[in-house]
Amino acid sequence: MSLRIVVTVKYVPDATGDRHFADDLTVDRDDVDGLLSELDEYAVEQALQIAEDADDAEITVLTIGPEDAKDALRKALSMGADKAIHVEDDDLHGTDAIGTSLVLAKAVEKAGYDLVISGMASTDGTMGVVPALVAERLGVPQVTLLSEVSVEDGVVKGRRDGDAASEQLEASLPAVVSVTDQSGEARYPSFKGIMAAKKKPVESWDLEDLDIEAEEVGLEGAYTVVDSATERPARTAGTIVKDEGEGGKQLAEFLAGQKFI
Repeated sequence: MSLRIVVTVKYVPDATGDRHFADDLTVDRDDVDGLLSELDEYAVEQALQIAEDADDAEITVLTIGPEDAKDALRKALSMGADKAIHVEDDDLHGTDAIGTSLVLAKAVEKAGYDLVISGMASTDGTMGVVPALVAERLGVPQVTLLSEVSVEDGVVKGRRDGDAASEQLEASLPAVVSVTDQSGEARYPSFKGIMAAKKKPVESWDLEDLDIEAEEVGLEGAYTVVDSATERPARTAGTIVKDEGEGGKQLAEFLAGQKFI
């Protein structure tokens, strides 16, 4: 039987762009370019390596987001994933981590899976809790924050590195794992892969397809919301000290004033 791997990926605002909140205090995604979250590329890479070692495996990449989120799916497909699922619905606007986990779990169940692989966190929200929430909703084991992962004889194994020690973990499939940015560099899509990705299937689902009510997600169903936000002040010019013999003293006074020393 084919090993069914589902990789959850996220389309995020480019961290180098000018990011800010919209009027409803959700992230304004219209005025900044988006891309596949870098941390999710590690999840795609680990899925590809597991598939290469398996006798038979199929990789599905799954994302939630607006129309442009298909760009993230195409990137993952060009890396080597087999097919993709895009969950898009206007009522998803403002969904928090709790709601996101609900949608992902429902989509994973509908797609069919043996192993779910996620990045350690998204590069925009950086909460890192969604893989655990998805595992809880699915009722399967979670093995998170792995720097090394493999699958053999129906068991997923991995190494979690801490500050003082490393743990060897394992769980029976089906299971959910997340991988860190220490799990191995993600491959670059080849020209052949980019061209092949254009022909790979991408399914589009909405909340009705997943039997989810609008009130369960979006801003209305969110457990966490942003109450207020203030733009970061523009960077000001630094203080220039002309050293005429007192430069060291002035520097020390500045550092002391800022409580750096």
